[in-house]
Amino acid sequence: MSAIFILIAASLIVALGFLAAFIWSVKSGQYDDDYTPSVRMLFDDNLKNNTPDKNNTKKQD
Repeated sequence: MSAIFILIAASLIVALGFLAAFIWSVKSGQYDDDYTPSVRMLFDDNLKNNTPDKNNTKKQD
């Protein structure tokens, strides 16, 4: 029974260590994305060009 308490305590210590490492990495800017905003403007025109234009459609008889 004492082994279960030791394992629970060890797992809580490991979990708190991972939580602390995650919080530290978020605060230090590890997950900030500096690349995507500079590239996003290159892909916006492709999305606009692929949408059908309702005003310039021609009816075929």
